[in-house]
Amino acid sequence: MNDWYQVHDTAENLVRDVSLLENAREITSGSPSEVYNLAADMGGMGFIEIHKAECMLSVLTSIHVLMAARDEGVERYFYSSSACVYAADKQTDADVIALKEEDAYPAMPEDGYGWEKLFSERMARHFREDYGMATRVGRYHNVYGPYGTWEGGREKAPAAICRKVITAALTGRNEIEIWGDGEQTRSFMYVDDCVKGSMLLARGEFVEPLNIGSSEMVTINELVDTAEQIAGITLRRAYNLDAPKGVRGRNSDNTLIQKEFGWEPSTRLRDGLELTYRWIYDQVAAELKT
Repeated sequence: MNDWYQVHDTAENLVRDVSLLENAREITSGSPSEVYNLAADMGGMGFIEIHKAECMLSVLTSIHVLMAARDEGVERYFYSSSACVYAADKQTDADVIALKEEDAYPAMPEDGYGWEKLFSERMARHFREDYGMATRVGRYHNVYGPYGTWEGGREKAPAAICRKVITAALTGRNEIEIWGDGEQTRSFMYVDDCVKGSMLLARGEFVEPLNIGSSEMVTINELVDTAEQIAGITLRRAYNLDAPKGVRGRNSDNTLIQKEFGWEPSTRLRDGLELTYRWIYDQVAAELKT
């Protein structure tokens, strides 16, 4: 449990439901200089496609933490949005043109989760315009890494693929199930890059929503290839064409973050996935022993 909550001795660690205004006020009390709102009820495509109401209820967290930060006079407020805000009609081809920040409008985001994120972006904007808050919005593209969710239905594709490959290797089952035909495309951002990009944006002077994501686009089949290479095995692939697949293609255009900050996420998928794989390996191995 300590791994999940990332409890650190040098920090005050609170576990609260910040969808409730009184809890949001408690965690922002004392006028911290920065608030990073990273909270949302979400998961991989298998979760958000069938829990749309739950995902949209995250708006309570988004609004109440924003209100509490305003009332406490917080200097900087960072909101973690998502690439799910982007218009679906720009993501229908696997060979997708990388998404620019302007592609969120005219609005047609991912149903449920994407609408909540887009609405909360607008709330952050209007609190900046109406109350003078220094709000910043980062649009995350598929964050992954060690210590993240790796089972149970909320895990993202990198963790799910690692778990499946590891389970196949440890049990001797020479097969992996892949959702869709495996040709859908994505980019995946390692958590260290996510942290750095978030802090650059939060402490900078750029006020519009900004992509924080890797521009290294791969197919899901290529993601499986990489996990297999790390494991040193090759598996039979069973394609589940009825499983949730999300948009056909999505990638991050990093022109703007390069212009504003001279930086973009740079961790290669192979490197980040190996670190993630090693951590998930230990979790799967321990679970199989019980």
